Amino acid sequence: MNIIAVTACATGVAHTFMAKRTLEEAAKKRGHQIKVETQGATGIEDELTQKEVNEADILILAVEVGIAKKERFEKIKKVEIPISTAIKNADGLIQKIEEKLHQ
Repeated sequence: MNIIAVTACATGVAHTFMAKRTLEEAAKKRGHQIKVETQGATGIEDELTQKEVNEADILILAVEVGIAKKERFEKIKKVEIPISTAIKNADGLIQKIEEKLHQ
């Protein structure tokens, strides 16, 4: 599966990057490709390209605040979760996504 994600927390620092790391680790552990864009105090980092968005199977929005450039994601399947879910149970989240996409 080809996953893209955006992480953004209210302060834009610690939780944004913790969620990025846990999502990346969980996806790779389960054999998936993932790219995670962060939006926070330093702006957008690792910005997703339109090509990456078009080629993705699913978008994970692990956000607590509004995100910039959200219109890029209008036509893609998405899951929106609290950032704490990505940090605490990224593996369970990826597993649920696998099950939903393979129904």
